Parts: sequence; structure tokens; C-alpha cells
Amino acid sequence: MASADTAPGIAARGTRAVSTYCLLAWTWIRAAAQYPVSITLLALGTALTAGLDVAGIMVLFSRTPRIAGFSAAEVLFLYGTSALAFSVSDILLGTTERLGEHVREGTLDALLVRPVSPLIQIATEDFTPRRFGRIVPPVLVLALAIPRLGVAWTPGRVAMVPLMLASGTVIFGGVWVLCAAVQFVLLNSHGATKALTYGGATLTQYPMTVFARDFVRGVTFVVPLAFVNWEPALYVLGRPDPLNLPGWTRFASPVVGAVVCAVAAVAWRGGLRHYRSTGN
Repeated sequence: MASADTAPGIAARGTRAVSTYCLLAWTWIRAAAQYPVSITLLALGTALTAGLDVAGIMVLFSRTPRIAGFSAAEVLFLYGTSALAFSVSDILLGTTERLGEHVREGTLDALLVRPVSPLIQIATEDFTPRRFGRIVPPVLVLALAIPRLGVAWTPGRVAMVPLMLASGTVIFGGVWVLCAAVQFVLLNSHGATKALTYGGATLTQYPMTVFARDFVRGVTFVVPLAFVNWEPALYVLGRPDPLNLPGWTRFASPVVGAVVCAVAAVAWRGGLRHYRSTGN
């Protein structure tokens, strides 16, 4: 039998975690499916609300042909990659932001005594199909923007698009868990952490050249949101890096995603170890 610390043991634990997540999420989906009309309307409303960001971008381009030197198709490409990565991470881990509520109300204690990871339980809590509506606008935008980018589609550029979407999802997922772990210590930090989650999603929808250089350094080296889509997008679009970083940084998103997830895992485990029950 493989030890839990060996590669097969880690793989087995990962497989069990994924299957447990899927089982719990499917349970919530089946419950929501009892009201198909309601779920359909809610998903449509979610899609329309998410599409307001696109409307805002188009309003800007109705006044100017370029934003920070980027065309409408290029900005919509940035929006689509950022919004799709964020939406998928929100579906998978967005409800982890409720951790502070569980700590304050004492309901986290009940999650800890169950034979399932509390992270999985919180991540699948109230899992609802309506959140899939958030995926619709970025998918449609990417379908329209990509053919209009006017770049030479080499195999490297083609492969970079799904890679940046996957890496962006992983980075945002790590940020969700890291922000949740902060709530073990700062119970009322929910509003502040939204600056990294929802704020980060909005930030990465626009060219980084819109922002001050020091701010761009901060979201590159401190909170690496620039690796969600900006750095790989520079490669796809054939654009120079405003920070003059070496060319390999445009391919560093998978590594950055792994580092963010590792930091989030350490923070989560540290929060669990130091958690003290409310006594309820």
C-alpha cells in the first residue's frame, strides 16, 4: 500500500478530493434542478449582469479607437480571458469567501467533524447552476475577438490561449483560498478581500499600461495577477512588456499558479491548525 507522502499516495488523495467535490456539487445541482424555470431565469440574469462589463468596454471604444494603444479586439481578448478564468474559479471556489461567516456563527465546527475536507464542503456549499451563466459572455466575446486580433497564429500562440485560461483559473483559485484563509484571523475581512478577487478580475480585463508603473509592478511581483492573462497575452499579441521583463516571464503563468496555490495551501492549513472553536 502506497504511503500518503509518496506520489501515488498524493495522486490517490487528489482523486478522492475531486470525486468528493463532484459528488457534493452534483447533489446541490440535483436539488436546484427541481426548479428548472427558476434556475434558467437566474442563469440568464447572471449572464446579462456579467455582460455589463462588455457594455462598459464598448462604451469606452465609442469615444476612442484605442485604449492605452490597444484596439477593441485586443481589449476584448483581455476581457474574455480574464472573465472566463475568473468565472470558472468562482464556480469552483467562490463560496470559500463565506468562511468568516462560518467562524463567527460557530458552524465551522460541524464541518470539521465530518469525514470530508472543510475546504471542499465550503467550496460546494449552495452550488448552483445559475453561476454557469457567468461563463457565457466571455466565451462569446472570445469567439468574436480572437478572429479579429490580426496576429499570425503560430502553434505557440494557439497553445498559449488554453494554457493562459487554465493558468488564470488556477491563479484566481489560489487567490480565493488565500483570501478565505485570511478570515481565520480577520473575521471581518470579507469586504477587503474582494479587492483581490472581484477587483483583480476587473483589473485584468484592461491593458496594464492603463495603470501606473509602480502599480503594475505590485500586481506582477507581489500579488501576481498580471500572470492571469497580461503576460501571456503580450506573447499572443506580439506586444513589448512595459516593465521590460525577460521574454520567459510570458510563459511563467503555470509556475506562478503553482506557487500561488502552494502559498494558499500553507495559509489554509495554518488557519485550520490555529482555529479555536467559538464554543457554540
